[in-house]
Amino acid sequence: MLTIAQPRNEGLTIDGTTCNGVPRATCNGVPRATCNAVPRAAGEILSIGGIEPESIVDGPGFRYTVFVQGCNFRCPGCHNAQLQPFTGGRSVTVGELLDAIRCNPLLDGLTLSGGDPFTQAASCAALAEEVRALGLSVMTYTGYTWEALLAADNPDWWRLIMATDVLVDGPFIRELRNIDLFFRGSSNQRLIDVGRSLGAGMVVVMPGE
Repeated sequence: MLTIAQPRNEGLTIDGTTCNGVPRATCNGVPRATCNAVPRAAGEILSIGGIEPESIVDGPGFRYTVFVQGCNFRCPGCHNAQLQPFTGGRSVTVGELLDAIRCNPLLDGLTLSGGDPFTQAASCAALAEEVRALGLSVMTYTGYTWEALLAADNPDWWRLIMATDVLVDGPFIRELRNIDLFFRGSSNQRLIDVGRSLGAGMVVVMPGE
């Protein structure tokens, strides 16, 4: 049984037959025998600082937010400074997180936040790929800019980019803080439509951004 610590809500408890005490005859309308099929990436490990299983502030719609542990940036005024160290997180498998996500038929998508998901890009990509296979969207936050991610030519980074629908890029800059922005902390950060950006060969921001 897995109990995942969360920054704002009670712990989420899941096991093979129930999810928060609810019998799992189905998960998101999928028969449990199918839902419990183990994906190839199920054993991948993520170090996380917490989760928010039902978020309305970490992207459009109703989202399952994973806060990864560890970040190479030290942005002054960081909202999640406790997630900067690479120590102190809790290890969970991609399979355990997927099990929890499948339990909630109301979810619109997954948000990868932190910390910085690109410090654990391979495992985050594995989770994101499986979530998209469920028909849900993926939104990823990073302190790196879009241009820096592409220039690095890192296979794991590229895999996470390809498994992401919307990327929020760039470090938080306290002097540019703006509380009126959607899903961002400072005005240098962009809501990037990943698919359209790759197709156009240039950054394409989300409409209304």
